[in-house]
Amino acid sequence: MALYSREERNIVTQLADTVRLPRMFRARQKFDEQHFEPSEIPAIVRAELAGSALAARIRPGMEVAITGGSRGVANLALVLKAMADFVKERGGRPFVFPAMGSHGGATAEGQREILAGYGVTEAFLGCPIRATMETVHLGDTAEGMPIFTDKLACAADAILLCNRIKPHTAFRGPYESGLMKMAVIGMGKQHGAEQIHVDGFYELGRLLPIIGRVVMDKTPIIGGVGLVENAFDQTCRIRALTAEEIWTEEPALLQYARERLGQIYARDIDVLVVDRIGKDCSGDGMDPNVTGRFAVPYLQGELKVQHIAVLDLTDETHGNCNGIGLADVTTRRLVDKIDVDATYPNVVTSTVLCTPRIPLFTHSDRACIQIALRTCNYIDRANPRMVRIRDTMHLREIWMSEAMLEEARADPRLEVLSDPEPWAFDERGNLW
Repeated sequence: MALYSREERNIVTQLADTVRLPRMFRARQKFDEQHFEPSEIPAIVRAELAGSALAARIRPGMEVAITGGSRGVANLALVLKAMADFVKERGGRPFVFPAMGSHGGATAEGQREILAGYGVTEAFLGCPIRATMETVHLGDTAEGMPIFTDKLACAADAILLCNRIKPHTAFRGPYESGLMKMAVIGMGKQHGAEQIHVDGFYELGRLLPIIGRVVMDKTPIIGGVGLVENAFDQTCRIRALTAEEIWTEEPALLQYARERLGQIYARDIDVLVVDRIGKDCSGDGMDPNVTGRFAVPYLQGELKVQHIAVLDLTDETHGNCNGIGLADVTTRRLVDKIDVDATYPNVVTSTVLCTPRIPLFTHSDRACIQIALRTCNYIDRANPRMVRIRDTMHLREIWMSEAMLEEARADPRLEVLSDPEPWAFDERGNLW
């Protein structure tokens, strides 16, 4: 039995200790592994830009604003530097600006810190980073929605978008997470994002291109660089698109990304254990496209999970606990790391208030996992179906419970890497 201090020896821990956890084995999930090595990326970005009509649109002396987002985009700093270098080669004067809606506590300094956490600094880029929360009113949609955008970017001679294209966590449409959303919501800062989210996410799939038309017509956006990642958080496609091509080409890139999205091949899971969540992993902390647990009622995933146990926050999320409300059990360690000032502006802006709610929490990882299992209904308690993942961006190797061993051996998409073994807890009941 794990050792606990007097403060930790509470009734929930005692209830948890009655639960026997199954032995777990490691398995490798097989996905499409095609990707670019980081050393290749600057040259590919440059070749894409040079080979597109964007090159002719960047003229000597032009001030060019380049978007920097808040998601944990692979190789973001390398891509932004390559874009800035290309602008300088064309005789332009680049600067990067945070385009992340209300993230970073809805402050300019908070948004700078997020970029710095991804290695996006003036020293690395070789160009200024200009951050403001001030916006300008671009006009209204035909339905009367006011549209706002970043004041500094709008004053530039040209804007280049940069973003990862992938399925969104709360709506469906021809444009989801990507260049269009970056233009519409990311560049809108807190004020603009709030206007767009005023009625939630339900109609965003319809509204995004409507709002996008206003933004594209009223700002100096000339195009952008769209990135697609494979299931291993590796850049696997890079496309430079003009503003006109974003309308026609981004939907196809979204489908390409959807086909390469990481997933958990097992189905009908009793307990899913997620080691960590964070805004760098997903806008919802843990990607609902992976877990099957969405924050909005009109989307449902194929994966069926009865309980989700979340153990920790990533360092890169800077205390933003958005998504913990999608878990059923968590730990005091995670709760103690929460920064409500970093979390709540984003939540209030999105209008989805369930995502930061704190679930039942325990004093250790062991108790958290045990309580999640204990409270499942209608399961085979002698042979529970459990899966453990690091986070929803790292799905190559996962842990599965012994009851799923033969199933894993029979699945050509899985490779069993170890024999079943006990959970590796330390003397305080936490995972090594």
